Amino acid sequence: MKRSHRAGLSTAAVVEAARTIIDEQGADALTLAAVAQRTGVAAPSLYKHVGSLAELRTLVGARVLEEMTERFTRAVLGRSGDDAVEALMHAYRDYVREHPARYATAPADALHDPRTAAPGRRLLEVFLAVLRGYGLTDSAAIHTTRCLRAVVHGFASIEASGGFGLPEDLDETYAQLIRMTVASLPR
Repeated sequence: MKRSHRAGLSTAAVVEAARTIIDEQGADALTLAAVAQRTGVAAPSLYKHVGSLAELRTLVGARVLEEMTERFTRAVLGRSGDDAVEALMHAYRDYVREHPARYATAPADALHDPRTAAPGRRLLEVFLAVLRGYGLTDSAAIHTTRCLRAVVHGFASIEASGGFGLPEDLDETYAQLIRMTVASLPR
């Protein structure tokens, strides 16, 4: 029997239920009906917390950005230079490997949506802070951040989709990619 109201249900709880569905079944499985079933309410009750499935997807994307920021910050805290870049790259890849479907919900351009701009800026700041150790600021830091993001996102996304089918060790390939990336940074 499905209850029509659950005390204590909040927007955060709805987002968490959505993330769980995405983790277990993939992003395409996310529907308001699935979230309602997971949270034990009737689907119309969710509208007290989210206006639509599109809004829920945006909120999930914002939460993913927050989670990535928390993880990446912990990884680079107390590190600098090449050590910080390497830690950031490992933390990024590990996040994608652990949560490939969840990662896929992160907005590609978070800074231009008011609902994801703040968490997007905080994530960007982690990259910029790491790159300040190389004297990179302003546009140079943005260009380098884009390159770093493209490298890690590309590798991790290909890996998550099973695109590296040859038997050579992926950790060794990634170590080479890190060395190449670090070598490209200004000295």
